[in-house]
Amino acid sequence: MRAFVLLLLPFLWLSVPQSAQAQTLYQTFGEQAGLTHIVDDLYAELLVDPRTKAYFDGAPVDRIKKLLVQQFCELLGGPCVYTGRPMRRAHEGQNINRAAFNALVEDLQDAMDKNGVPFHSQNKLLAKLAPMYRDVQDRP
Repeated sequence: MRAFVLLLLPFLWLSVPQSAQAQTLYQTFGEQAGLTHIVDDLYAELLVDPRTKAYFDGAPVDRIKKLLVQQFCELLGGPCVYTGRPMRRAHEGQNINRAAFNALVEDLQDAMDKNGVPFHSQNKLLAKLAPMYRDVQDRP
């Protein structure tokens, strides 16, 4: 009897509605489409935010957005592979300070709020991004 129940478990799990099954972090962010919306909304803010807009003068924004979606997707456990340069190299010579980094985080939080990402899920992504400050900061 016990073996029979164990054989049925996968089928019982599949019969549970998707909403009742645990979502992955990647799914919580809306997968590829959701991440694209979040990054689009983020860049709409970054390009007008007086604390960050100068960092993007002449930058290939469409390419950066594509790479950021890849990076977020990979960090969130999605099927993507980040193909961009390492953070230190990508931000070399840009004189990024803590205030600019914090502004980006605030704008990202606004974009995630706008797209309905739960607060606890936002914190999980931010925890993965926070250590990157060491690689993007301005160094004397």
